[in-house]
Amino acid sequence: MYGCRFQRRAQRWVRTNHGLASPTQVSNEALVNLRLVSLLLGIFLLLQSAAAAQTKPIRRILVLNETGTSSPGINLIDQGIRTSFDNSPYKIEFYLEYMETTLFPDPADQRRFREFYLRKYANRRPDVIITVGPAPLRFMIEAHQRSFPGVPVVFCLPNNVVPGRPEVGSDFTGVEGAIEPLETLDAATRLNPATRRVVVVAGTSPFDKEMLLAVKERLRSYTGPLEFSYLTDLDMPTLLERLKHLSGQTIVLQLGVARDAAGTRFASGTESAPMIAAAATVPVFSLVDVFFNHGEVGGKIFSLAEDGKVAGGLALRILNGERPQEIPIVQGGSRYMFDWRALKRWGLKEKNLPPGSIVINRPLSVWEAYKWYIIAGISLFLLQTLLIVALLWHRKKRKRAEAVLRESEGRFRRVANSAPVFIWMAGPDQSCTYVNQQWLDFTGRKEEEEVGTGWADGIHTDDLENALATYSEAFHRRQPFTMEYRLRRHDGVYRWILDTGAPIVNPDGSFSGYIGSAIDVTGRKLAEEALASIGGRLIAAQEEERTRIARELHDDINQQMAFLAISLDETRLHPPDSAVEMRKRSETFLKQASDISKSIQALSHRLHSSKLEYFGLVNAMQGFSHEFSDQHHVEIRFSHEQVPDSVPREVSLCLFRVMQAALSNAMKHSGVK
Repeated sequence: MYGCRFQRRAQRWVRTNHGLASPTQVSNEALVNLRLVSLLLGIFLLLQSAAAAQTKPIRRILVLNETGTSSPGINLIDQGIRTSFDNSPYKIEFYLEYMETTLFPDPADQRRFREFYLRKYANRRPDVIITVGPAPLRFMIEAHQRSFPGVPVVFCLPNNVVPGRPEVGSDFTGVEGAIEPLETLDAATRLNPATRRVVVVAGTSPFDKEMLLAVKERLRSYTGPLEFSYLTDLDMPTLLERLKHLSGQTIVLQLGVARDAAGTRFASGTESAPMIAAAATVPVFSLVDVFFNHGEVGGKIFSLAEDGKVAGGLALRILNGERPQEIPIVQGGSRYMFDWRALKRWGLKEKNLPPGSIVINRPLSVWEAYKWYIIAGISLFLLQTLLIVALLWHRKKRKRAEAVLRESEGRFRRVANSAPVFIWMAGPDQSCTYVNQQWLDFTGRKEEEEVGTGWADGIHTDDLENALATYSEAFHRRQPFTMEYRLRRHDGVYRWILDTGAPIVNPDGSFSGYIGSAIDVTGRKLAEEALASIGGRLIAAQEEERTRIARELHDDINQQMAFLAISLDETRLHPPDSAVEMRKRSETFLKQASDISKSIQALSHRLHSSKLEYFGLVNAMQGFSHEFSDQHHVEIRFSHEQVPDSVPREVSLCLFRVMQAALSNAMKHSGVK
């Protein structure tokens, strides 16, 4: 991928630097260079990928198995071990060895195997050793200190043989299988309460004997009414014949036959187990998953794959830094599993299974077999139904909308024609599509004469160009507009019109034109012209008032501020010697600032009294008298008689201004207190 991407970029570079327009025009020399560069880049990327793949640290794991790969149990355990390293931070190198105790049980052969393994790994020290089965564990216990000192050992004992299991050192930990024949027998008697006898079937290989020994050890604690017999020292034909003649109150507990009494070897899970299940005339129960799903009823099944997964997990913990002596020996897990076909074959009721049991090979119901087809069919049917309903609803909605639209248009025309203003509409192409009756009455023309561009025929020639420019610019920008122009009335008189338009935007955001209204503003225009003559006088009065305010600010407040600034600067340059003098000056400054504040407040009240607005004329006059008295230190006596509670605002303001001017003049010119 990267090489192709680079090649495309290189082709573009060659075309650019050679002045060519397409790859077919690239020179032969440029193409050769291009392929060479692409090849070198590909080799570089491959080397880089290989280097990246080797960034994980390498860890070596030696797995010593009891038997070879012909045993399904060994394959399941190996699968579980490998699964536990799927997401490990290491690149794992597995070294698999098989002691083949079933094929080569002779002690001399086993000794030669062991010596070979010791020589083989003398100079290739593993990081962790995993033993599967009792023989590899015993081998490691004997040779560990001498040949693999300090190498952690994780053992996996599917049979969990308690008698004679050797003691392990501090470098050992592991998982022991939890085969549970008592729980399996309890489940068997619940399914078939008439059971009185149990026939235990096993072979003669060391592995078979280990399994048989483990089962017998656990059955010692059994105190129930069942009788036990063992078919363990028979050749396969004789064993199968015996199984064909078992009585009705009997069940078979199969432990697996890897080798019969005649020395014939079998793959326990794929050869002997199916033959035993097919030959038995009574239900066959199992303890290990490798001896299940060949016609056996089931039982408390121990999972070899899960056992291997646990062992691999312990090895990974050791690789991550934990010490074996810190990891306790764990027990493998088992669960109730049963074959639905075997239950039906022997007439065993599923309701009598232990709670939480797993039932395999159950035939799928119609729903389970065709669930997705049924769901897809129902979904398709519902979808079609919804589409039909939606189409019908949409059709009905469209008809209703059309009726509503017609009614709305009619109502709009009635409202527009009765409105006291001119109303017009235009499409996206700026062409007028509608004018109301008021417009037609004003112009004295017919509607077909006004629509399109006919509405502009009545505009005064001096205003036409500006009006059309404003109109077109608004359509171009799709923004509201307002314009004034003179429009010819039906009697030939031109009247001033104020026209306002706004764009029409549909719910989907599309633009569909403009709607506008216009009114006759000739009266307003005449009033504006009349008011223009008194505008100068109003401006002169405003300027006179501003001059008076400026003079008062300059002669009174500004002088007070200047005096305060001079006093403060004098204090800064010549600070007083005593705290008493400093306090006096501070009080003087505070009084001056307070007087300035009062002067500003008085000026504010003279400009506008909020009391006049909120408390009325009498309260505003009385409040101003108090403030004026405090400010200028004069005595003012205020009285009022028969003043209405509600005085028009204009009258109140005039009377208030008269009182302000009178007090100011009296203060300036009377010379009294």
